[in-house]
Amino acid sequence: MIKTHDAPIMVTRSFLPPLEEYVEMLRPIWNSAWLTNMGDYHEELKQQLKTYMKAENLELFVNGHMALELLLQAMELEGEVITTPFTFASTTHAIVRNGLTPVFCDINDKDYTIDAEQIESLITERTCAILPVHVYGNLCDVDRIDDIAKKHNLKVIYDAAHAFGETLDGVGAGSFGDASMFSFHATKVFHSIEGGAVTYRDPALTDRLYQLKNFGITGYESVEYVGANGKMNEFQAAMGLCNLRYMEQVIEKRKKLTERYRERLSGVPGIRLCEENLRVGYNYAYMPVVFDGYGADRDQIFDALKERNIFARKYFYPCVNSYQCYRDQFDINATPVAERIASQVLTLPLYADLEMSVVDEVCDVILDRRNA
Repeated sequence: MIKTHDAPIMVTRSFLPPLEEYVEMLRPIWNSAWLTNMGDYHEELKQQLKTYMKAENLELFVNGHMALELLLQAMELEGEVITTPFTFASTTHAIVRNGLTPVFCDINDKDYTIDAEQIESLITERTCAILPVHVYGNLCDVDRIDDIAKKHNLKVIYDAAHAFGETLDGVGAGSFGDASMFSFHATKVFHSIEGGAVTYRDPALTDRLYQLKNFGITGYESVEYVGANGKMNEFQAAMGLCNLRYMEQVIEKRKKLTERYRERLSGVPGIRLCEENLRVGYNYAYMPVVFDGYGADRDQIFDALKERNIFARKYFYPCVNSYQCYRDQFDINATPVAERIASQVLTLPLYADLEMSVVDEVCDVILDRRNA
């Protein structure tokens, strides 16, 4: 019999290092009273992440959204940006808040990333960039996107919020395109409580990114740009440094949990799992399951789990192009695959401290509902 949990099982849970380890990291902050403004921990984390992520250039930010928004500003783009509606709100909001126009491309139904074969049909004389999303840690077709961008002289900026530490043929995920944004939010595989980073190809962006995250200040008495406060503080950086020490074992735990999910749910009629790419070194960020012709639909599975105090997530739902704030601006029928997957997908609980027995309970609930 499947039990009901007293304490809720959430879809994700932040990994935390031993408390005493983090507290010890705080002593130098107290002693120096340097709490923010690119202190020692900020600079140390920046260097360690460059190595870990195999990135030549990297800048830290207070969160992933500010990283993306200020990156777009730094690149001085104008016109239309081709992107995907199957993403978190931040992606599109960053485009719009820069005075740019999002143009939505549909996704493929294998790994739910942007359908690279549809991108060219959306390019106009106003197109300035492509902003694809590595969804659930599934890397986009970077080779095809690169070919299209070069052919049409477009910038490529990846929303890599889900792709921390991942590789393609041994190359860091942040090395593709012109730049990539990573999120270090508390719910991510790697986190600094809140935080984010930009990796980028052109070193000429270094000063501009630094200045824009610091109000546009370029000198003691000089403010040349309309910037923002996008700085990562020392407490965030300390958490990032602590957590980075545990990444190998965190990802290994997540891998084992993912393998159990796949073992239990693969090959079940009406259940679809993402195709795995053997070229990718995954971080096992999410466990998405699509219910397509199953005995119960996505919402029924969600409710059945919730009855047992287990909380999966309809992620991403709804698609961005159907948000109230963008109502009547976009044709949601133009991205039918994204609309369909959004109505069928459920991300299941997955985090390093999750008990394997809970994975089995989740699978039992799902399989039990097939014949309900």
